[in-house]
Amino acid sequence: MNHIPDWYCDSPASEGDSAVRVSGLTVTAPNGRLLLDGADLELIPGRVTAVVGPSGCGKTTLLRAVTGTLPPDTEHTAGSITVLGQDPLSLPAPALRTLRRHRLAFVGQDPGSALNPRMKVRRLLTEVAVQKGPEAVRAQLAEVRLPVDDGLPDRRIGGLSGGQQRRVALARALARRPAVLLLDEPTAGLDPALRDEIADLLRHLAESHRIAIGLSCHDPALVDRLADDVVDLSGLRPKATVRPVAPEPARIPPDGPPTLTVSGLHAAHTHRGRRIPVLHDIALAVTAGSSLGIVGASGSGKTTLLRTLVGLHSPTTGTVDLDGTRLAPAAHRRSRHQRRRLQLVPQDPLGTLNPSRTIGAALRRPLLLHRRADRTEAPARVLELLEQVGLPAAFADRYPHELSGGQRQRAAIARALAADPDVLICDEVTSALDAETAVAVMDLLTELRNRRSLSLILVSHDLHLVADRTDSVVVMSEGRIVESGPTEQLFSSPAHPVTAALATGVAPGG
Repeated sequence: MNHIPDWYCDSPASEGDSAVRVSGLTVTAPNGRLLLDGADLELIPGRVTAVVGPSGCGKTTLLRAVTGTLPPDTEHTAGSITVLGQDPLSLPAPALRTLRRHRLAFVGQDPGSALNPRMKVRRLLTEVAVQKGPEAVRAQLAEVRLPVDDGLPDRRIGGLSGGQQRRVALARALARRPAVLLLDEPTAGLDPALRDEIADLLRHLAESHRIAIGLSCHDPALVDRLADDVVDLSGLRPKATVRPVAPEPARIPPDGPPTLTVSGLHAAHTHRGRRIPVLHDIALAVTAGSSLGIVGASGSGKTTLLRTLVGLHSPTTGTVDLDGTRLAPAAHRRSRHQRRRLQLVPQDPLGTLNPSRTIGAALRRPLLLHRRADRTEAPARVLELLEQVGLPAAFADRYPHELSGGQRQRAAIARALAADPDVLICDEVTSALDAETAVAVMDLLTELRNRRSLSLILVSHDLHLVADRTDSVVVMSEGRIVESGPTEQLFSSPAHPVTAALATGVAPGG
């Protein structure tokens, strides 16, 4: 633990007093729809409180209400909030900014979208930190298990993995020395070892410095490991109905010609005019109807690999072929047909969904663009896509900011499916979903694989999901594939130490 004791302030709350108290909070949309109905929450210095419940039950709305922020066009119709003796919903704007800057820190579910892409990591921290010196910045990054000797402090957010972005956001929050720390799905997209380290760090901060910590979470194991108290919002709002999918018979891994072939792929990020290698000699093949899992620690190059496959990050050398046809390195140089066939669902759904378009419009656009439906057929097809991913028809008229993180993720999956792809590339698509919805979404993808010979590339830190849902796996470490093979064989008899460490406790098919 690289913790420096005087980084954090003692909480002003007296022993046993609440730092945050929410009583009977009701938040209503203009159409009368309840986002929260009589929610209660108490955060006590030195304790960690987990807010749990299915996607869309109001977890994020509750945490953001504590910061004095409600979703646009919604209304606080009942209940009260007290944060360190103040009501954030009635504070004047200058006083609310002071509270947020110095006493109350919030890390959202999509931290990358909240970090200025023009700023380097070092400046993102010093902008808000109480201690701004180089050693303090390095120590704060080390606290959240980020490397400090590979140029990361001088990189911008676009050059970091999703897990690294999440940890930068956490370091930025801690740099304020908060008395109250709020975290929306803080370990989504992190590998299990790093998840446990962050959980231990939060536990340490709560116990040693009496910070009041509240977090939303879909991970029961994390809740059991970390939380002192649990608030369950399951009963506050009805759950969306996910279209049931009939169980599929056991699959025999496809053995046909490869649909997608990658050979000799190298990629780099640019730092101060020089290239820093990120991917090294990547080679893989995906056949029609097969599923490939890509696993590895946060920062091992998984997301960069996916972005390179779809043309969002140009390789330095190497090739990507689709049915034997060489693809241009950049997406804008590929044909519309080629772009349609390869679809990416990113870890951050806000990067996919246009905030000025309704969800219905976001799904209708690829249907029309790729001629998967005409204008008369599109409305019905939009509703069908929403049903497939477990979203009610009414969500077609909502905007991305009106959805929870898990609901946005499902909408992003529906948008990718609207293009009718041949290869669906998924980057941590279940990390923001509750367990039941995650299973339903994976059942949907399995059904599409079997019915349409859809190829699936799945990046996930949920190794049980990878073990159960993929035919083969590649293991990445420091930008290289260190081991690959059939899923069951690789997890049951790993040959590389990295794979052995990841495979501990994973039982394929179990």
